[in-house]
Amino acid sequence: MEEEMDKGRMAEELEMGAAPANWPSPRDLDDLMADREVANLQSLLKANGQTSMQQWLQVDPSQGLSSDIEKRRTIYGRNAFDAKPPTSFFAFWWDAMHDGAIIVLSVMAVVTILVWLFVETPKCVPNGYLEPVALVFSISVITLTTAGIDFSKERMFAALSDQLDASNKKFVLRNGQTLELPDAEIVVGDIVTFNAHNAASVPADGVLVAGSGVKMDEAALNGEPEPAEKSAEKPFILSGTVCTSGSGKLLVLAVGTHSVSGKIKAAVYGEAEEEGGSPLFDKLDKMSLKIGKAGMYPRMFVATVVFLVMTIVGVFIKGGPAREIVHYIVQAITILAVAVPEGLPLAVTLSLAFSSSKMSLDNNLVKTLKACETMGSATTICSDKTGTLTANRMTVRGAVVCGVVKPALDPRIDTAESRKSVGQRLRADKNIPNEALEELGRLISVDTMDESAVVFENGDNAPPAFKGNPTECALLELCRTLSIDWRGIRDSAIGRSDATRSQGHPFMFSSARKLMSWAVPRERGYRVYVKGAAEIVLSRCAWEVSSTNRVQKLKDERRESFYVNDVVKSFAASAMRTIALAYKDFDRLPQDWSQTTDEVKNADGTDAFVAETELVLMGIVGIEDPLRDEVPPAINRCYGAGIDVRMCTGDNLATAVAIASRCGILRKEHYKHGRMSPHVSDLLKDRAMTGKEFRKRVHNSEGVFVQAAFDEIWPRLRVMARCDPDDKHTLAHGLNKSLLFQDTETCAALKEEGITIFPDRQVVAMTGDGTNDAPALKRADVGFAMGISGTQIAKDAADIILLDDNFASIVTAAKWGRNVYDSVCKFLQFQLTVNIAAISVAVVGAFRYQESPIAAVQMLWINLIMDSLASLALATEPPDDALLDRPPVNRSDSIISEQMWYNMVGHAAYQVVVMMLLYYDLGASLLDTEPNGTPHHGKCGGVTVYSKHHSALFNCFVMMTLFNEINCRKLRGEWNVFAGLFKNPYFGSIWVLTMVIQIIGVQFGGAAIAVHKDGITSRQWLVCVCFGAGELVWQQVINVVHMLTKGGDEQVGEKGYRDAGILKIGSGRVALPETVRSASSRSNESSQRDLSLRRRASSKKGLSAREPSTTPRMVASEKV
Repeated sequence: MEEEMDKGRMAEELEMGAAPANWPSPRDLDDLMADREVANLQSLLKANGQTSMQQWLQVDPSQGLSSDIEKRRTIYGRNAFDAKPPTSFFAFWWDAMHDGAIIVLSVMAVVTILVWLFVETPKCVPNGYLEPVALVFSISVITLTTAGIDFSKERMFAALSDQLDASNKKFVLRNGQTLELPDAEIVVGDIVTFNAHNAASVPADGVLVAGSGVKMDEAALNGEPEPAEKSAEKPFILSGTVCTSGSGKLLVLAVGTHSVSGKIKAAVYGEAEEEGGSPLFDKLDKMSLKIGKAGMYPRMFVATVVFLVMTIVGVFIKGGPAREIVHYIVQAITILAVAVPEGLPLAVTLSLAFSSSKMSLDNNLVKTLKACETMGSATTICSDKTGTLTANRMTVRGAVVCGVVKPALDPRIDTAESRKSVGQRLRADKNIPNEALEELGRLISVDTMDESAVVFENGDNAPPAFKGNPTECALLELCRTLSIDWRGIRDSAIGRSDATRSQGHPFMFSSARKLMSWAVPRERGYRVYVKGAAEIVLSRCAWEVSSTNRVQKLKDERRESFYVNDVVKSFAASAMRTIALAYKDFDRLPQDWSQTTDEVKNADGTDAFVAETELVLMGIVGIEDPLRDEVPPAINRCYGAGIDVRMCTGDNLATAVAIASRCGILRKEHYKHGRMSPHVSDLLKDRAMTGKEFRKRVHNSEGVFVQAAFDEIWPRLRVMARCDPDDKHTLAHGLNKSLLFQDTETCAALKEEGITIFPDRQVVAMTGDGTNDAPALKRADVGFAMGISGTQIAKDAADIILLDDNFASIVTAAKWGRNVYDSVCKFLQFQLTVNIAAISVAVVGAFRYQESPIAAVQMLWINLIMDSLASLALATEPPDDALLDRPPVNRSDSIISEQMWYNMVGHAAYQVVVMMLLYYDLGASLLDTEPNGTPHHGKCGGVTVYSKHHSALFNCFVMMTLFNEINCRKLRGEWNVFAGLFKNPYFGSIWVLTMVIQIIGVQFGGAAIAVHKDGITSRQWLVCVCFGAGELVWQQVINVVHMLTKGGDEQVGEKGYRDAGILKIGSGRVALPETVRSASSRSNESSQRDLSLRRRASSKKGLSAREPSTTPRMVASEKV
């Protein structure tokens, strides 16, 4: 009872703006963050007898919160938003009822019931209600199925959102430990550490309690283009803003709906959601509408002709009653409805939803469903190195300290020395003074970010866990193996510890400088510790520490011959990243730490800080990030699939080339004389370059991007080293906009070099992990963010999140993307075959008996099976590795390939011939029944006539359709249509279920589906099944005909088969492949194998920039 009273009192205090334990009230904090004035902050503190906000909130900035977490969450609220109530199932059903096809069917149901009531009359036709009831049943099943899909889809996205929120973690200080917590776990009083490198996004409102050089991008809230500086004079930081430079600690003052961005979100929470669905589903709706519009006139023409013929023959020639016109109208409307492939959007949605759910099991968290299909069209993947191609487990393998070299040892050769770590080897070497190693450890301990740490989460005997930046963690692990307490130094060093940080000055890492520095006071003056890219730091070193621990002049000759050639290039050739460690001493505190000099330039051409020049070199370490075992095979699959792979890395050129050669991005054909070499100079022109050279060549003197200059580079480019995020954005943009494939002369010249240009624009996939990678991820067609090492900004900008940061998962995404396309093509092939056959049979029946051999309700029964069960069966086909044995999907081609045309027309012809055969006297005798042309709707007199003849006709049509569903699993004329059938339990189960439903319907459905009340005989079943199974044999005949008429060029074309993109279905283009690509485009191939492949892919436009080799070919592609 007392506990309940306490809770009630606490809730009342919260509502009134009060807080217990002498904490500031929520109202005080709300008012403070609303005004964001330092004067108001000081007045508030003074009025309450406090010296600082952290004192008032009872939190130590160096230790963080230790208790009262839940209490604070209760008082000040959660850092989350209440989920919007999900859409009800009824709302989805009501929305489905507004579909155009459903409206047509509903009108038919109303017309039919009115005809029965007022034209035929219940007395004349007592069972006349069955047809409108069947229509209502069909409408109900279709709308309920659609509503069910939408209902589950919304909840799938809700689960995805929850998963993304759970992965959105920030660095929070609690109990003296830096923890990674999701945003929802952060409370008022927490100390959140942030920096511009890997923790840039701010999760809540608060004030800066410690930091250096902090600048925040607040454009999302106030529209200001320039970052705002934050300091003690301007301490307020808002949620949703991004740190663009520096690092700091934030004391959280407002969370959730109490934060500034939270209040904005709450104000517009419902409005944005009501404006429309997701872009993909809007696009699918439009696609369905376009399909309807594209075929409306032909369908209306056929329906009108059928109606007129039935009316003229039935009423005016044969003298039938005028009321028959109503039935003719129903028959024409049925033909109109059946001709609409309204199940296609359902099939697309099912396939995308199924693929995205399966991709999540393969470490691809899909944020945007359309990205699934887009990856099927990808022609170029621009990949990071660290963590994507490599294991992101950085390890110091070699080092040079005080001029003493410790080369990398092969761990496969088991010796006492190779079993030692580099730190142990350095400590054991008597030529290296212990004082120098201690100072090296101090340099690393001070000059690393707070978020970087090496911890033993699973005990001292387990491998340590790396937290934060992997490169810095490798350096901290070096400290540990040197028996140096890096955490103790970090927490006690004046100018570096939390308590004394204001006495130091950090220069945080930036991609523009490629280094990081931290100035701390010493006995006399200041020492600036510097670490960064070896070639950049080396160029700024004027002295070095000798083996006697003395500082001596670093001569240019020694710098070049020893450090550059013997150390840096040697380490880089062994695929190691080289980091130089140096320092600079100041006798007194500089007047301005931000002073720069134009005599030394940063990597991006800006002036360097004076504090980072004239350095003393302590050593160089070689850090290896081992290649993932699965990456070389994955890259090999990419080239076999016609997907080009480019590597963009911050490493130096030699290291980048070594890694690219090991993983298979660079191959023999990229080197002079066709031989692999560890030397960059042995590469062919433009196969690898630095970001600096790239920027210089693709921009003019005014810094404007020049597409023509870019087009001279990209077909050959495979590796870009020392690149920054802007280079990645430029690369994605240039590839995306390139129209090089239209320049026949240039393409011919490149062809002589062995490079074939993909004859269309590129589809670019880009990986990224940093905040600054967000623009490139947005610019690419498909952006992949790293789930482990990626920042929240990168994840927000991406379409797909790689949960394991693994390149092999990108290849999996490409395979699933192609499978989505194939799944929809399979359903389209199946659906259109049914439509062609059903309409043909209906037209013939209209001329012969003024009614289709298949009743209107039976057509709807077939349509129901096609739209729901068939789409579900064909949309759940799992991907096959053979999908990666053909080039990328080309969106400029027709979605209906030549083989698909042969299949659809061939099977429709088979079905029409069989139906006509069984329709007349010969078929009746084969079915052992009397021929019957009686209309299905029955005659007046109370007896409804549904003959066994027409019942068998209907069943035979369904059997042929059902067996053809097995054929439709294959799109390229494969001989074995059963291949992989048992790998998909969904298909087999749904196929059997459809068969069971048909058996029950025919034998027991009676008048409800216009069949004989006793069903059909066993002989008739045998005939139906035999003709149905004949579809399997007929597929082989179609394959033979296609092979003979086309010379076999496309037969079993897993490799080389090309399709069009799904999202252009609505264009109405169904041109045969020959109209897309002329034969002359195939005459330039360099080998008979390439020629055969191109011919088999006559429905496509080719590969991108490829170079012939004995291995699978390469691409250099772009977007549609």
